[in-house]
Amino acid sequence: MLWVKSFHIFFVVSWFAGLFYLPRVFVNLAMVPADSAAERERLLLMAHKLYKFVTPIGLLAVALGLWLWFGYGFAGGWLHAKTTLVLLLLGYHFYCGRLLKTFAAGRNTRSDVWYRVFNELPVFLLLAIVILAVVKPF
Repeated sequence: MLWVKSFHIFFVVSWFAGLFYLPRVFVNLAMVPADSAAERERLLLMAHKLYKFVTPIGLLAVALGLWLWFGYGFAGGWLHAKTTLVLLLLGYHFYCGRLLKTFAAGRNTRSDVWYRVFNELPVFLLLAIVILAVVKPF
């Protein structure tokens, strides 16, 4: 089970790296002047590739987390809270995919400031998830 836990941690870290960077690309996309088609296309290509790369990584992190849950038989309020936060994180991830489609269609209406705030949400989720997993406060 230590191998499973090691790979779970690896994939969680990798997933979060992608979730920290993808919205940062959105910030840059929101700042691209209308006459900079080449810059827009380059950023869109980066965002598409990153999203396609990080999606299976996130799914592997979740799958290995479930393997640990069922393998160790953890129970308690902390695990239910952590699971809820992971579900929120999955929602955030797939919402990023929706935002990417909006950018690709040229229909973004949000400012770079909105994306800067949006970019901070996974930081708070990560903090809460780590505290729940390590401290197990309830």
